[in-house]
Amino acid sequence: MTPTLVLAVIGSYFLLLFVISYFTSRGATSSTFFTGNRESPWYLVAFGMIGASLSGVTFISVPGEVGNSGFSYFQVVLGYLPGYLIIATVLMPLYYKLNLVTIYTYLEQRFGVASYKTGSFFFLLSRVVGSSFRLFLVAGVLQLAIFDSFGIPFWACVLITIGLIWLYTFKGGIKTVVWTDTLQTGFMILAVVVSIYLISTELNIGIADIGSTVVKSEYFRVFEWDWQSGRNFFKQFFAGAFIAIVMTGLDQDMMQKNLTCRNIGDAQKNMFWFCVVLVIVNFLFLSLGALLFMYAEATGIPIPDRTDNLYPMLALGHFNTFAGVLFLLGIVAAAYSSADSALTAMTTSFCVDFLGFEKKEVKNNDKVRMLVHLGFSFLLFFVILIFNAINDSSVINSVFTAAGYTYGPLLGLFSFGLFTKRPLTDKYVPVVCVLSPLLSYLINISSESLLWGYKFGFEILLLNGLLTFLGLWAISSRKVDVPV
Repeated sequence: MTPTLVLAVIGSYFLLLFVISYFTSRGATSSTFFTGNRESPWYLVAFGMIGASLSGVTFISVPGEVGNSGFSYFQVVLGYLPGYLIIATVLMPLYYKLNLVTIYTYLEQRFGVASYKTGSFFFLLSRVVGSSFRLFLVAGVLQLAIFDSFGIPFWACVLITIGLIWLYTFKGGIKTVVWTDTLQTGFMILAVVVSIYLISTELNIGIADIGSTVVKSEYFRVFEWDWQSGRNFFKQFFAGAFIAIVMTGLDQDMMQKNLTCRNIGDAQKNMFWFCVVLVIVNFLFLSLGALLFMYAEATGIPIPDRTDNLYPMLALGHFNTFAGVLFLLGIVAAAYSSADSALTAMTTSFCVDFLGFEKKEVKNNDKVRMLVHLGFSFLLFFVILIFNAINDSSVINSVFTAAGYTYGPLLGLFSFGLFTKRPLTDKYVPVVCVLSPLLSYLINISSESLLWGYKFGFEILLLNGLLTFLGLWAISSRKVDVPV
């Protein structure tokens, strides 16, 4: 694939996004940006959420991680199922009952202003970190596919990548994102299905035999029962359940899409179907990973030191042009379906939670909102450059490790609010929510010596949430507070 062809493909793709943005942002107001006027069809939201949930991390890093840990990541995916059930039956009815624009408003009604600001702050922190990881991944692919050929540095690649997101979301916001995510999810799933078909054809594997070939391969290692391993089934399964709860149910980015549905019934249908399709799509990505490694071995292609690079390397350098074009469309769609909604959600959270858009009249609020949107774009830019300088591990692991520390306080706050009736000394909540991740980190790095060889995996999130819950209990009183 020539740089000119790559540039033409990506240019056409973004032209399509701008066309969608034009039609969805006509007459847009701040309410349209934040809630989509609560008119989104549930099936559109459900399909679009697949791409936002998977992102470029799943598209590249999940197949790449198969070479290191087989299908063990599927243990996390299975854990998603009870997590999404809790979201649909416990959290979403609460959000709709309170008619929330940002879900952290619940914390203010339940505990107070300090808790509210703390919850929103940890969301912003987690999304800045997570979105930076994801955009870093796609920027690296675009750098390899296009910008290196023109001598353009990585920082310029990142700036262009983020700038394009800002351009098609700054006006329509979540209403635009719901529609663009649907398109992007379609490209993403098409890319992985076609890639599986083309690789199986090269390996002379019939369509009916793809599944059995993958299952019989050395990479089909799903369950790990060693209790000391970070990939132990129970650790991964329960971590998956809580990752789903915090990274979807307690995340303004994902919930903002659900809150654009017409009513709670539509939103719950969206969540149930999203859950089913997400499990299937994740299994497809793991199967693609196994086939990629089998293809590399059969053709004598060296496996790169950083296995995240295997799929991009094969798609852009060894597969035919059609496969390369689909890969580019898939990775760009995967990254942008996550990043555009994250940028919109961070803007919404900051404007509503910190600037008080819903509580008071803000002069020139559309202009202020656009400036906030631009500010978060530049923040992502700088964090990506920092991550590029220090990253040395698989991105999928980095994302979930970061989630364990940044989402833990949110898990503790919402759990305490939902499952107890005790009031808090609100001013001490930020202290508890800062100390809990720090203590979790210290326990994590010392766990093997303190806990008889036990090694934490993604379940560090559970420890962090538990420590936050215990800390909140310590600053609460026995007086029963009336729950919202």
